Amino acid sequence: MSDFIWSEDPSIQLKSNGKSLEYRCFGPSPDQAPTILLLHEGLGCVALWRDFPAKLAKASGFGVMAYSRAGYGQSDPADLPRPLDYMTKEAVDSLPQLIAAAGLQQIILLGHSDGASIAAIYGGSVEDHRVRGLILMAPHFFTEDMGLASIAEAKVAYENTNLSNRMGKYHNNPDNAFYGWNDSWLHADFKNWNITDVIDYIRVPVLAIQGREDQYGTTAQIEALKAQLYAPLETELLENCQHTPFLEQPDLTLRSITNFCTRLHAIETAQSQPR
Repeated sequence: MSDFIWSEDPSIQLKSNGKSLEYRCFGPSPDQAPTILLLHEGLGCVALWRDFPAKLAKASGFGVMAYSRAGYGQSDPADLPRPLDYMTKEAVDSLPQLIAAAGLQQIILLGHSDGASIAAIYGGSVEDHRVRGLILMAPHFFTEDMGLASIAEAKVAYENTNLSNRMGKYHNNPDNAFYGWNDSWLHADFKNWNITDVIDYIRVPVLAIQGREDQYGTTAQIEALKAQLYAPLETELLENCQHTPFLEQPDLTLRSITNFCTRLHAIETAQSQPR
């Protein structure tokens, strides 16, 4: 029997794949409503979602769960160096254990950046009928020169400015968080990283959101979804927005996500009614 507690208390942690992970939950528990599971970006954590989870739970009526992967926030450190397929391993090895530990029942995976890639890999690689939809914010399916250049600039900033101290406000071990991400993306062999094959196997509706000025990826990432996805796809390209739609265009992002979740739930409810 799981000892998982659905709570906003940031001091409670759960175990997944041998790591203790911080998490926070908002809104109704999994036995009362579907759950939106948030997967953060490459330098993110629970706290860096800011007030977005609480607002999303209130607007959608769904439960919202955010957690920090190993190496981030107050979770256990990651084992470094990360393998270059770390996002696939996260999706296939760690995420199923977390979902089981939390007792989630009807799930919409909402990922940002690395988290969006992990959500897409899960949707296309793991057979899990509890997952009813994917929301992908600023997803990566392959590397782009401009994105790699921005990641190289981030390394310069980390080693020459106060970025480490700023990250230390949110991460127990900022070096573990930063280099676990940065060293992987800047590894010479990572330039050939490509997960577009998972798109062919996604069988649930997808909402893709991207800022037109995203400094880490172009709209070619969204075009790959349009070209390969068999499932229903909705896209939202946001003006005056870079890599973090939920912070840079919070109202538009929240509205798009809430509308998508509402439509998805209405379809499921109608399909479950006796004819």
